[in-house]
Amino acid sequence: MDGFYGYKYGRMRFWEILPGSLVWSTFFLGVALSFFAPVYVVVFIIVFDLYWFFRVAYFVIFLFVAWIAVRRAGKVDWAARVREVAGSDRVHHLVFLPTYKEELPVIRSTFRSFLSAHASHERMIVVLAGEERDAVRFRKNAAAIEREFGHRFKKIIVTEHPQGLPDEIPGKGSNLAWAGRRVAEVLEAEFPDVKDEDVVVSAFDVDTVVHPQYFAYLTYLYRTVPNPTRTSYQPVALFSNTIWTAPAPVRIAAFGTTFWLMGELARPERLWTFSSHSMPWVMLKDVGFWQRDIVSEDSRIFLQAFVHYHGDYRVTPMYLPVSMDTVAGKTYLESLKALYKQQRRWAWGVEHLPAMVAAFSREKRIPFSKKFRYLFNHLEGMYTWATAPLLIFLLGQLPLALVRDPDALIQAAPFTLQQIMQLAMAGVFVSGILSLTLLPPRPKTVKGWAWLVMIAQWMLLPVTFIAFGALPAIDAQTRFLLGRYLGFNVTKKGR
Repeated sequence: MDGFYGYKYGRMRFWEILPGSLVWSTFFLGVALSFFAPVYVVVFIIVFDLYWFFRVAYFVIFLFVAWIAVRRAGKVDWAARVREVAGSDRVHHLVFLPTYKEELPVIRSTFRSFLSAHASHERMIVVLAGEERDAVRFRKNAAAIEREFGHRFKKIIVTEHPQGLPDEIPGKGSNLAWAGRRVAEVLEAEFPDVKDEDVVVSAFDVDTVVHPQYFAYLTYLYRTVPNPTRTSYQPVALFSNTIWTAPAPVRIAAFGTTFWLMGELARPERLWTFSSHSMPWVMLKDVGFWQRDIVSEDSRIFLQAFVHYHGDYRVTPMYLPVSMDTVAGKTYLESLKALYKQQRRWAWGVEHLPAMVAAFSREKRIPFSKKFRYLFNHLEGMYTWATAPLLIFLLGQLPLALVRDPDALIQAAPFTLQQIMQLAMAGVFVSGILSLTLLPPRPKTVKGWAWLVMIAQWMLLPVTFIAFGALPAIDAQTRFLLGRYLGFNVTKKGR
């Protein structure tokens, strides 16, 4: 099919323009009306801050629910429990590890985490998917991995994605799509007795370190949830492999992403797949594998399945973590630049809006209520991502400085906004406390007083919220508005 249900960049300009135009209209009107009708802007800011307060309040509730679920799941012996489930001994794990310019120690640590997992490695197939653009480094690394780990798994499959293929964006999605098709041929030729419905796929970033119980827990879910081939499986994504040595803004952004995802896990009706996650092999073959010409392949694969199965597809929460590296650079400034580009790439998920409109307009069997919910949640999420930090911390102060209305409501506005923000900051306090419970053990090379820094860093939240939240989102949506489409940016990482 040409694009996703006929949609490719530039073919539905109204829906590409809409998110960015809403954001810039809000800023333009907010500034202009602050001079000509500041009372209306003050009222809007008060209403918006109240909305944000209630949003923070229910976010904290769902975050705490998910945190409790994570603590409980971590205490369960899933390896023992899964042995009691019929058919679990037939489940095979197919793990994709796309890599580009990653060094051998990073790849090796991921393979070692697989060996440390409570899983039957003789039923695990690992795919190391490299790029022709990085052929010399990749081939050297792949040969080392096969020598060290080849005999420890059912099979290690090495694929190399050619460069310059038509109708592709160089990146993770096109690499996975190429690898998926090659792996399908290998499975059919070498393992004809392995049924498609007995294979569950995990698409991981190459620096992903899995929880020791991850594959046992995944097997248990795959054999016990209703209709297991109609759901993906989303774990908690931690970015904590290098958290102790990362700059403070990077740490705050990393925990912010984790907490956002945990809040979504507690509301699975809103949940999309994100970053490292798992899914049925049956689904991947049904939808034709990952889309090759987009940036946000981790969430698009969910949309592909949702549309293909006429809305009968969902995401099942996994309350165990997988851990990845934080972004890194050779210097503090390079780390911040890498963080900005990572957040902008994630904000490029705005590209799903016109794709959903195109698919939903053709797919008549998906209930209207589901279509509306997904479209609204996506548009509202992108809008508040880009606007909320600036409205709360900066733009909201302008009309208060300009208004000269004697009305009691206006006179009380600064006090009202201050009280609302103080209540909303309770979310920061909760996030700071919970972040300490998710930290890995402190390396011996890190001083003990680093714990104090881990607490004090949350004072930087307003700055981080703007610089590495709103601004990358505005950047992404403005590029989409102008038709300056973003390519795949590989996150810089280092150890």
